[in-house]
Amino acid sequence: MRNPDEEAALVFKRREPLKWGAWLREQVYPRSGFVRATRYVVYRMRRLPDQPHRVARGVFAGFFIGFLPLPGLQFVAAWGMARLMRGNVLAALLGTFNTNPVTTPPFTVFAVWLGHWILGIEAPLNFKYIWHALDNAGQDLWFNFMALFGPEKARWGGLIQFWNEIYLPWLVGALGPAIVISAIAYYITIPLVEAYQKARAATAHERAERRRRMRAKLAEAAQKLKRRGDKGGDETDDDNPGAP
Repeated sequence: MRNPDEEAALVFKRREPLKWGAWLREQVYPRSGFVRATRYVVYRMRRLPDQPHRVARGVFAGFFIGFLPLPGLQFVAAWGMARLMRGNVLAALLGTFNTNPVTTPPFTVFAVWLGHWILGIEAPLNFKYIWHALDNAGQDLWFNFMALFGPEKARWGGLIQFWNEIYLPWLVGALGPAIVISAIAYYITIPLVEAYQKARAATAHERAERRRRMRAKLAEAAQKLKRRGDKGGDETDDDNPGAP
């Protein structure tokens, strides 16, 4: 018998798997648009074959991890957090889609600003400043990589600046809003999943009841035909010339 995570995987399995290029394009900008993609994710989340509280815990884990600056590690972190919370893993993976090219830039700016305020960092929070920090960090990364194959010594100034003035404030500033928004998503998910599962169970019960009535009618009709057949056979025997 399949566990809830395996059953959920069947719910999300595509009939025709996407190629890598199409999959990457869908991550940047869904072909159906972000509004329809969001509705699809919510619809699929409600259909997860698991207990509402487990689905909600998975949503909490996915939303929380999705807001944190963990590029390339969000799926792994969401999976681990969902397992620790005993939540639905696929709900956690779906929850990470709360961050996308539309929602990420404004939330990032807000999180960095909040982190600067919490940590007491005084730095100009504008595009030029952020781009300069990213550029310095990128140059240090490339220089240090090339230094592995040459006599140059690694340099860390740009990376340290990026860590202290961008990444650490971003992480600190994202924690509070991530907890609040994830908690809201948790409490919204429970009644949504419960309502959907109750409606689906009621629909299944109605269908089963209709099938039961149909089978009863068919059985009754078959009995009537059988009795008519038996009665017709007896009358035929009475009309035989050799009958006493």
